[in-house]
Amino acid sequence: MPRQIILDTETTGLEPSQGHRIIEIGAVEMLNRRLTGNRFHQYLNPEREIDAGAVEVHGITNEMLVDKPRFADIAADFLAFVQGAELVIHNAPFDTGFINSEFRLLGETAPATSIETVCTVLDTLRLARKLRPGQKNDLDSLCRHYNIDNAQRSLHGALLDAEILADVYLAMTGGQAMLFQEPGEAASAAKQSVSAHTIRRLDDNRPALVVMRATDEELAGHAKILGEIDKKSGGKCVWKELETTQ
Repeated sequence: MPRQIILDTETTGLEPSQGHRIIEIGAVEMLNRRLTGNRFHQYLNPEREIDAGAVEVHGITNEMLVDKPRFADIAADFLAFVQGAELVIHNAPFDTGFINSEFRLLGETAPATSIETVCTVLDTLRLARKLRPGQKNDLDSLCRHYNIDNAQRSLHGALLDAEILADVYLAMTGGQAMLFQEPGEAASAAKQSVSAHTIRRLDDNRPALVVMRATDEELAGHAKILGEIDKKSGGKCVWKELETTQ
């Protein structure tokens, strides 16, 4: 699995075409579906006024940004952090549009012509709409759906939203990596999962475990369900393949 960067930005307004700028970038790194603790977080001086409506959303004022660096000052460091990664962004066209606008403003000194030339991009809003068609799929709605605690989120903030999005992304894609793997791959992934936890030897004097074997009727029902799953998955039912190889 590629290195992933979960990213969010805050801006002075909604349209880079109207001269709006990025005022905060927050990004966290994920390797093999685990947060590494590496992060990139920077407030930026946009060199223009922030729209009142934007301040109501994120709470960042011009006064807070007077002494902060400009995008030009951190562009190289930002690019070094995200280089070669898959960017995971909610409503990706918004954030990538602003990042690319900042690159254009740098002209020949820009470290890249666009973010898409150095990273791949995964849009979690698009993914959520496929998983939950016709429903609200903003970040707060997804937190409620997946029981993710975002109680500390009274205002938007790029780093906090990136951390919350990491939890949402993992919840949305949980289990899918193993569902359609080959039997050997699934067994290997399961072994790795077990090895991540401490293994404790049980007391040899423990009572014998009661073994309850499935009845013929239960086995037939089990086989029927696996057959239906195998049909719907196009012949990729891992459990059915495991049974036939045993």
